[in-house]
Amino acid sequence: MPGAIYAEGLVKTFGEVRALDGVDLDVPESTVLGLLGPNGAGKTTTVRVLTTLLRPDAGRAVVAGVDVLKDPTKVRRSIGLSGQFAAVDEYLTGRENLQMVGRLYQMSARDAKNRADELLERFNLADAAARTTKTYSGGMRRRLDLAAALVVSPPVMFMDEPTTGLDPRNRQQLWEVIEELVAGGTTLLLTTQYLEEADRLAHDIAVVDHGKVIARGTSDQLKAQTGGERIEVVVHERGHIPAAEEVLNSYGIRGTAHEGCTVEQHTRKLTVPVTGGAKLLAEVIRELDTRGIEIDDIGLRRPTLDDVFISLTGHAAEGEREPGAAGRNTTEETPEETPETPETPETQEATK
Repeated sequence: MPGAIYAEGLVKTFGEVRALDGVDLDVPESTVLGLLGPNGAGKTTTVRVLTTLLRPDAGRAVVAGVDVLKDPTKVRRSIGLSGQFAAVDEYLTGRENLQMVGRLYQMSARDAKNRADELLERFNLADAAARTTKTYSGGMRRRLDLAAALVVSPPVMFMDEPTTGLDPRNRQQLWEVIEELVAGGTTLLLTTQYLEEADRLAHDIAVVDHGKVIARGTSDQLKAQTGGERIEVVVHERGHIPAAEEVLNSYGIRGTAHEGCTVEQHTRKLTVPVTGGAKLLAEVIRELDTRGIEIDDIGLRRPTLDDVFISLTGHAAEGEREPGAAGRNTTEETPEETPETPETPETQEATK
């Protein structure tokens, strides 16, 4: 039986650009799917199709048990969406924006006000609640938009790069909110370029590139596919690099794509792929000590999601803006202190 979010063979083109090229997804209830990929890979287009903002050229999708193409209105009643850019009314105060969303969801005036005050406090906006949002910084508008997406607790949530533009403290705070939502039964599809975000929040990860899902699995499964462990050593003196390289090469894996030890001369760091874990690390330390090679740092490192991403796509999790995606390139997001231009009221209604 399909999960809370299900897609099969989604195709979407913009002119000659094939933004989606047969995307398949299946997200079980009360879980988080992290959708990773550079801008232009198809993440935002996927979200817009699943939230009825775009109609696919081919394929089918079911969200919260409802066919996206057959009954888009019913789908909208069952989802929450926070897009890449803040969709708030700049002429309303922060509190009025949240109360308006509550009233649109047919909450009573008292309940809407109480929920607005709760969210303003949660997102550190209580002191600015009575100010019009045109006076808010870009980061403040982003937080208000995220709060608006949480006024009600729909069974399915879509968050398209929700923490872009937030400082580390507010990003951490949003992660906690997401974890509470999922613990309460919400299903979430999360697109992100922050790989640590996916590592922490996602039960399952789908890597998208050129409109296709090129890998799927848990964070640990994807890391295991990328390759094994590596030993990293920082020698104290640059003159010890050749001897340290000889030692590491004697323990490294042969016949791999990264055969032998790699050296960063300016940082005096040497890295070699290995198998054997902590036991092998102890042997390397003894050998370096025996040869009189003084080290500043040594460690056994395991693959990160950054390694996974580069291995799968050949580039880091950044790139050009996706076809059909409105607004700026998200690699140039507005920082906390810089105001953003809000979207139109029509977009606000569609995304809430």
